[in-house]
Amino acid sequence: MSEPLARLPGAMQSGQLMTLGVMGGGQLARMFVHAAQAMGYFTVVLDPDPVSPAGWVSHHHIQTDYLDEQGLAQLMQRCAAITTEFENVPSGALYTLGSQRFVAPAANAVAVAQDRTLEKAHFVRCGVACAPYAEIHTLEQLHEVPEALLPGILKTARLGYDGKGQVRVATREQLQAAWDGLQHVPCVLEKMLPLAMECSVIVARGADGTMVHFPVQRNVHREGILALTEVFEGNVPPTLVQQAVASALEIAKTLNYVGVLCVEFFVLEDGSLLVNEMAPRPHNSGHYTINACDQSQFDLQVRTLAGLPLTQPRQHSPAIMLNLMGDLWGGAHLQIVPDWAAVLALPGTHLHLYGKLAARKGRKMGHLTVTAASPREAQAVAQEAAKLLGIAAF
Repeated sequence: MSEPLARLPGAMQSGQLMTLGVMGGGQLARMFVHAAQAMGYFTVVLDPDPVSPAGWVSHHHIQTDYLDEQGLAQLMQRCAAITTEFENVPSGALYTLGSQRFVAPAANAVAVAQDRTLEKAHFVRCGVACAPYAEIHTLEQLHEVPEALLPGILKTARLGYDGKGQVRVATREQLQAAWDGLQHVPCVLEKMLPLAMECSVIVARGADGTMVHFPVQRNVHREGILALTEVFEGNVPPTLVQQAVASALEIAKTLNYVGVLCVEFFVLEDGSLLVNEMAPRPHNSGHYTINACDQSQFDLQVRTLAGLPLTQPRQHSPAIMLNLMGDLWGGAHLQIVPDWAAVLALPGTHLHLYGKLAARKGRKMGHLTVTAASPREAQAVAQEAAKLLGIAAF
């Protein structure tokens, strides 16, 4: 595998400006491209969608499938280093790319995050507590599930995100029916636990082992999709902040991870902290960093990919981020235009739209970050913005 090239932004490589590539063309890739271009890099996006959000803004867009040999060859030819914007990119493509170019995160690290059984085994190796669970790959394992795990949540081992591939079950009969409905794919059954809150930590780790992190983010989900993130001092009890950060750093270190990693946690009603899952990429809950910190999660993604130094980011303003879902546009053809002027008239509002041409329920179309001098001011403005947009109060 090629080593990262520790070069200053815009440095010449073989007579050309250094070029960074990304697998995937969604909003995470779009924001990565913006950050890379601001630091002087050329960018290449590989995505089969001709109107992908990142494809619109990148210097080059390779419009092929993720396993297309010619597309991967073009990406390697154009780029010095390559990253990914989503964890479900075919691992075979990352192994192919990694044989010729520096890829961060590496294929083996992404493979762990792609499979809940591997992911949970990694958490156990790190000594980080997770919810009681059982693997279900066979009918025999289904019948051997301990009674203590019910009621629980049956989750597909692979390809689950934003609440997809998850079924709540209370009895063995419901468990059998849910597994039948999921076509008997490998699954994990997690015990359902009383939650007080959910939170996440975003860390960045360089190839030299340097690690930095952002503050702990408190998250609110609706219908399995992130709706709101609050980040300010006191949003999570200090003892849990220390535990969450230490756990996230250990998870990244033990995986020998290079890149930006988000680790999500459950806080139970008894005050204990359990790890939920990890995402080997920048995360929706970290979008506030663009406006509330001196470095964003995408800036750190560029630094880890290009082999640049990592410095501890600092948050300069309390922040609240609202996800803007397709429901606000009234359907696939964008019949409704939200009153952005009224929202932007509120102090400290920062609007980010992703350039998607079709809206649907549950689709992430953009986000709104509110920054203020105090948490109370940020909360008041965020509530007013939510009211103007027709988002349920929080």
